[in-house]
Amino acid sequence: MKKINDNEVRWGILGVGDVCEVKSAPAMNLVDDSRLVAVMRRNEQKVKDYARRHQVPKWYTDADALINDPEVNAIYIATPPYAHKELTLKAAAAGKPVYVEKPMARTYAECQDMIAACDKAGVPLYVAYYRRALPHFLKIKSLIEGGTIGEVRQVSIQMNQVPKPGVVRNLAHNWRVDPDIAGGGYFYDLASHQLDFLDFALGPIKTAKGICTNQAGLYEAEDMVVAAFEFESGVLGSGSWCFSSSKTAEMDNTVIIGSKGKISYETFGGGNVSLETDDEGKELFEFHLPNHIQMPLIQLVVGDVLGKALSPSDGLSGSRTNRIMEEIIWK
Repeated sequence: MKKINDNEVRWGILGVGDVCEVKSAPAMNLVDDSRLVAVMRRNEQKVKDYARRHQVPKWYTDADALINDPEVNAIYIATPPYAHKELTLKAAAAGKPVYVEKPMARTYAECQDMIAACDKAGVPLYVAYYRRALPHFLKIKSLIEGGTIGEVRQVSIQMNQVPKPGVVRNLAHNWRVDPDIAGGGYFYDLASHQLDFLDFALGPIKTAKGICTNQAGLYEAEDMVVAAFEFESGVLGSGSWCFSSSKTAEMDNTVIIGSKGKISYETFGGGNVSLETDDEGKELFEFHLPNHIQMPLIQLVVGDVLGKALSPSDGLSGSRTNRIMEEIIWK
């Protein structure tokens, strides 16, 4: 069923920052029945420059003006998380579908308010967890569902990163480590992708517990998190995230272990998936990733809005990831 009374999606973007340069916004002009018609940023010089470079016909410095532009019939919220709830409520009140960046909001409570507002207005809400549509992650899901590794027993996430010097030098301009803006630190920024994909591949996580701390003291947000979690299916999971490690310890590895084998992959690396089974040994699957990494999901979102497809990521699934992160860091 169509979600709008139109035959094409005409996007307006709130907050055209770095994510809109390559990852997301350009795809809106490449997907069928989709056009990017307006962009907004508070800095006039920067929004004019973006509109010029990307051939966007309209630009605004005021969010309300873009939301209420009659040509715009769908809103992409690409701001930091602190503004997601407020802008979603405004877009919903204007009767326009919402595609919001991840994490969905700073808190689970904000996510619930966003869902309620969109439900009341009768508009769809989507979250930019684009790994749900990328080919190598779909391969992982198909291997699991096909029984290739047998019954899934557990999953283990390990992520270690060195401190980013640019962040430490310019804390005032790095919202990702400001909990008031982002909800948390790099755990919220990066682990949200990992946990959301596991929700997609293995089903919802029922409960989680964790410990977090700030070991290096470089910024306010947590830089070390360990967690244990249980899926509704009975699969158990664990994870550790260190954002102040040595370079020699840098790692991005998730392992899904089954009764007949295991799947290993990097969440933020290339499109490779490693499979190892008791019967067949090791096998490596390699996939080419799209230039605009969000394009496969945006294509599904457009299709969903127009009643031609189903989006695998929505407000309900996005909110579950926020709930689990809150349980892990005892927010």
